[in-house]
Amino acid sequence: MSQITAAYRGLRLGDRWGGAPQPVRWFVMLLVIAFAFYLPYLNVLPFAYIRTDLTASGSDWASVLFLVVVYMIVAVGLNVVIGLAGLLDLGYVGFYALGAYSVALFGSTNSPVVQAMQSKFGFSEEWAVPFAICIPIAIVMSLVAGVLLGAPTLRLRGDYLAIVTLGFGEIIRITARNLDDVTNGATGIIGVPVPPGPEIDGRSFFNTIDAERWYWLALTILILIIFLARRLENSRVGRAWLAIREDEDAAAVMGVAGFKFKLWAFAIGATLGGLAGLLFGSKQQYVEPNAFMVQLSFLFVAMVVIGGSGNIFGALLGAFLLTYLPERFREFVDWRPFAFGVALVAVMILRPQGLAPSRRRAREFEDRRHEAEEAAADA
Repeated sequence: MSQITAAYRGLRLGDRWGGAPQPVRWFVMLLVIAFAFYLPYLNVLPFAYIRTDLTASGSDWASVLFLVVVYMIVAVGLNVVIGLAGLLDLGYVGFYALGAYSVALFGSTNSPVVQAMQSKFGFSEEWAVPFAICIPIAIVMSLVAGVLLGAPTLRLRGDYLAIVTLGFGEIIRITARNLDDVTNGATGIIGVPVPPGPEIDGRSFFNTIDAERWYWLALTILILIIFLARRLENSRVGRAWLAIREDEDAAAVMGVAGFKFKLWAFAIGATLGGLAGLLFGSKQQYVEPNAFMVQLSFLFVAMVVIGGSGNIFGALLGAFLLTYLPERFREFVDWRPFAFGVALVAVMILRPQGLAPSRRRAREFEDRRHEAEEAAADA
């Protein structure tokens, strides 16, 4: 394994990419984006073997691509919280659920909230909040939830913060299941609105059959989010997050307002989680509390850790692997938990910095390894 790692380092792909002329880098990125948009129609052998619908028991290829991109949005948001700010959030599924429930509660005519508004203000039975207005509602609700959760808890560190956030994720799900008069309880809410668009063949543009349109929509949003996240990472705020992650006390001595920047990270991460939940709920056109179990939070954290905490593209890689591989090999579904466990243990032993860590993170792990070896030699 060490030889493989050394060979990979010898390629110095990061340095070569960084040293390439700007037009070349833009050209390569445009090719990658074009290929990503083409993926739903990929039928050229041997590349078509990556599709998940090659067997009768396989999953719809476009739907899998959509889910991969939604989880990539989640991974980018969680990477801000865990990878950049160093805050262990085990309740991220709570923000994901809030985004999905926001569009369902205000955009579906089957929602008790919409029905109460119809009754109170004399609206027709077909009235509901338009999808375009549900988007800022979902974003604001997730952001406010992030601030409300973060304000009293971000003074905690490490395991204590993880336990509190874990409880938050469960509180959201249990509340959704028990508030029958607001969320329809365990029954859930059907008829969640979809983005507006022209009707084609008697169906709305965004429907449950043509999943590739959902994939293209989510992919467009993901590209925009990656661009904004990269800008944020290289800004003053991003540098403050890195300082807090490395040593919060030292950062405070240097004048970094730790609580303020940690709250920013929590709010931004919550917003991206809510946006991903909105896309998921709208595509499914149905939300129910069991879709937001706590195991999903662990999966989100695993995406960031396995991919490479602190590196956006590492988080994207982790989200892709942990979403795509289980769908591609569905015939081994009974072995999925075992495979996850083995993969996590293997990565933590052989590559603790993740498959594609940031350069800074990789150097940190390397320094710690040398320190541990020196300490062992002295002992």
